[in-house]
Amino acid sequence: MSQGLEHSLTSWSGQALKHQSSWIDELDARVRVVCAALFALVVVSSVSFVAVLLGLSFAFFVVKASKLNIKRTLRRVVAMDLFMLTLICVLPFTTPGDTMFTLFGLSASWQGLTHALLITLKANAVLLVLFSLVATMSASTFGHALAHLKVPDKLVHLLLFLVRYLDVISQEYKKMRRAMQARAFVMGTNFHTWKSIGYLFGMLLIRSIERAERILGAMKCRGFCGRFYLNDEMKITPLDRRFSAFFSCFLILLIGINVDDLLQ
Repeated sequence: MSQGLEHSLTSWSGQALKHQSSWIDELDARVRVVCAALFALVVVSSVSFVAVLLGLSFAFFVVKASKLNIKRTLRRVVAMDLFMLTLICVLPFTTPGDTMFTLFGLSASWQGLTHALLITLKANAVLLVLFSLVATMSASTFGHALAHLKVPDKLVHLLLFLVRYLDVISQEYKKMRRAMQARAFVMGTNFHTWKSIGYLFGMLLIRSIERAERILGAMKCRGFCGRFYLNDEMKITPLDRRFSAFFSCFLILLIGINVDDLLQ
């Protein structure tokens, strides 16, 4: 449990997913964020298996183009699919339709299984595109892209401060864990362990609040008035226009397939 929490605190340090340099990295961050959001919107709204499978195939193409580590990426996708497996097991029993089989008096429907598989394919396609277009940029670049896209300043501030101070919180956690170990504390499945973990989280929250107050005071002393100034200039290049045009045509194709499926 301790190692899991420590890993979760240190796993995101604001750096992009490890990958080899590719032409995807040369795209404007705003274009990548908007394209990923539109792709997710179209794929999640799809009702056609053909459109979803095309979206999944395109997602694998983008993963290949971004030069992500295939094995590492698939391991992350499989971690999500373990949750989706629960959906596949439960949804057939909760969706009315043609009976596939009966278990303990409950009927599993083909429609429920089809719907669960469709949701799973959609989730995989969206996740792969997010890995390729968004996760390959640093969190700081992502925050600046959101600011340029006129996302509310408070949300951008929260993201950028989280990136900046996540490691600081991690160091505070490690310091308190070492103090507990120096007092011969051993993790177990008993009331004393849960009580100690509660105190650990409580002290971590208190120290984080105190540090936040000190940081706010220091920022006000330096003239902070709630506005975040952007130093990087993002410019649209011909590569961005070509990619946007190709991406738009592909999304229009998916929309057309869905409309045709609905009209049949």
